[in-house]
Amino acid sequence: MIAADTPVQRPPGARLLVADAAGQIASLPRAALPELIRPGDLMVANDAATLPASLTGVHLPTGRALEVRLAARRSLAPDDLTFQAVVFGEGDHRIRTEDRPAPPPLIPGDHLQLGPLSAVVEALLGHPRLIRLALLGPPDEVWAGIARHGRAVQYAHVAGPLRLWDIWTPVAGPPAAFEPPSAGFALDWAMLKAIRAKGASFVTLTHAAGLSSTGDPALDARLPLDEPYRIPSVTAAAIAWTRAEGGRVIAVGTTVVRALEHARRRSGEGLADQRLGPESRLSVVDTILSGTHEPDTSHYQLLRAFTDDATLAAADEALEREAYRTHEFGDSVWIERRARTASRVAA
Repeated sequence: MIAADTPVQRPPGARLLVADAAGQIASLPRAALPELIRPGDLMVANDAATLPASLTGVHLPTGRALEVRLAARRSLAPDDLTFQAVVFGEGDHRIRTEDRPAPPPLIPGDHLQLGPLSAVVEALLGHPRLIRLALLGPPDEVWAGIARHGRAVQYAHVAGPLRLWDIWTPVAGPPAAFEPPSAGFALDWAMLKAIRAKGASFVTLTHAAGLSSTGDPALDARLPLDEPYRIPSVTAAAIAWTRAEGGRVIAVGTTVVRALEHARRRSGEGLADQRLGPESRLSVVDTILSGTHEPDTSHYQLLRAFTDDATLAAADEALEREAYRTHEFGDSVWIERRARTASRVAA
């Protein structure tokens, strides 16, 4: 695979790798996605708009420059201004994340000035770059400060600065995500119309998608962090109806899978604190539409909940052979859940 280096959400040549319920692999134009939809299916997408979650500023005790990347919080409440954050030293996205310098030594009580925002380090979270951070001030002023001063979290494979409209999906609503729920980039209104024409339905939930990488292997191993979500009652009712009628629940992205499998068909708010992988037994989602992911990522581990390693290996080989594009502006995969065999359960 090669990195998608241009922020085009729906390029005309985008492709879709399909791994069906029998483990068969096929390559399609991504525009052919509606052909995979059956009457009675339900597609669920994450409608979280992406925050400008990269905040540059100064570590006041030392006067040194730093970058704070907001990464998670405990709820979606507007007055919840306490975040988990990953901190880097001086530099920007044009330096590979793996090569970014460490931040100045941080201790609880340190104050940071992040443009118009004041913040205090509340705790270190078991790693020099991971902190709990409180942004100070009335909520309306804090969110306005993030909107004015923040920038999109981005990585070196995209050279130019990302704009907010580069990282908002067509169904973006409440600002909640720290990186885009980029599986939704595959959708547009014409595609949703075609999906509805096939006799399928479409609903959304809100999940605060976190960071995809920190540049540090030990910290990356802790991803995904706990992430809050909100499932509307209409979405929960649509899932219940689909399951009762024998339709498939199709999740657009790993964040949707995390939220639905944590909530287990309930509506309301929650905090997804589980990790999904080969040992997981999915109870809600039948199929995932996702981006392409490298095997050492938490996103890839979640795909192992849907199918066996042999199928994923065959998919990986096809992705490499056909030079699919990876990362948030890349191509897509469609993976249908396979029946668990006795040998897989034993494994």
